Amino acid sequence: MSHRVVVVGGGFAGLWGAASAARARALFAVPEEELEIVLVSPDPFHTIRVRCYEADLAPVRLPLDETLGPIGVRRIEGRVTGIDPTARTLTMQDAGKDLPNLSYDRLLLAPGSALTRPPIPFDGETFDVDTYDGARRLAAHLSALASRPRAPATGTAVVIGGGLVGLEIACELPDRLRAALVADAPVRVVLIDHGNIGAAMGEGRDVILDALTTLGIETRPGSAVAAVDGAGVVLEGGERIPAATVIFATGMKASPLTRDLGVACDRLGRLPVDRFLKVEGVEGVYAAGDCASAQADELGHVTVMSCQHARPMGRLAGHNAMCDLMGRLEDRVPFTAPDYVTILDLGPLGALYTAGWERGRLVAKGAEAKATKQTINGIRIYPPRNGTRDAIFAAAAPVIQARPTVS
Repeated sequence: MSHRVVVVGGGFAGLWGAASAARARALFAVPEEELEIVLVSPDPFHTIRVRCYEADLAPVRLPLDETLGPIGVRRIEGRVTGIDPTARTLTMQDAGKDLPNLSYDRLLLAPGSALTRPPIPFDGETFDVDTYDGARRLAAHLSALASRPRAPATGTAVVIGGGLVGLEIACELPDRLRAALVADAPVRVVLIDHGNIGAAMGEGRDVILDALTTLGIETRPGSAVAAVDGAGVVLEGGERIPAATVIFATGMKASPLTRDLGVACDRLGRLPVDRFLKVEGVEGVYAAGDCASAQADELGHVTVMSCQHARPMGRLAGHNAMCDLMGRLEDRVPFTAPDYVTILDLGPLGALYTAGWERGRLVAKGAEAKATKQTINGIRIYPPRNGTRDAIFAAAAPVIQARPTVS
């Protein structure tokens, strides 16, 4: 009798979960025809989501099959629309058409998260850098600005949300707007947040505020948006900011598929998992990445929605699901992530590198931090290019984080 492990999602957790499961299958000498590993994803690409704020989107998408093919993982292009954990089946659609239900013996749920917008009236076109398609829409919009009538609003962009994503896209926008518009056209970028911008970055806050000032980015801390329309943004205090470009960077929430499992999720919609990343109270289901909340250390810290945690979570969840299926519980690896760092891109002014869960220690800034950021985003988080089976398996090996790392 053959078995099947299904991975939902082709992001950092899903891709590395599938690769780790395939590695374990080979390690346990189980023939592929006896144990099928399937990855279900709505498109054929692995998106380096953390780079969607950049102007050059060419390196952002990689064909999933370049990694899955050499290791014997089957890919199904479709969208999972429901999970029946009792029957152990998935319902799926592709281009709006129902696909046959897919059964599983073990499930690794890694569908990620999506941008959540505030409950305010908005009309007209708005943008985000949450996905590749969103980033591409923004790029096309910026390129078309030069064809519009020259007016102050044409060169004005408003970013709603002053978290990490909002800061990174805001810092990129002055140069992107200048490149898109005709010479000497006025450029204005406004960053809005309901809290104190940069406050979560500890010692690095002054670096952030100095960068925003140097780049000419206006800030509206402690402000709430009342409405967005085709002419711009209206704040709750009554201020109107005319703008042709409005970008939401207002945080993320886990995939609604987490609700199908019938367990209580956290405020971000994430599933509770044990130290082996098995969903608590649900047999046969593991979760990793943005849809799972795992204990990171003995101090009570929990994982964050970041590739810093999604990648190692995926590697462990795929391995542990296979150990579970094979009856080799003693070979499971517990998840731990005791060290946490943040590297924030500040556009032409370099980057900010902090360490610690409270981001209390400033490690580097400027060009030095930017070089580290580019190494991580451009090399370290990518699967092996034109990778062999052995190279992919080596990258998929489950590891315990024991030293400060961003992998």
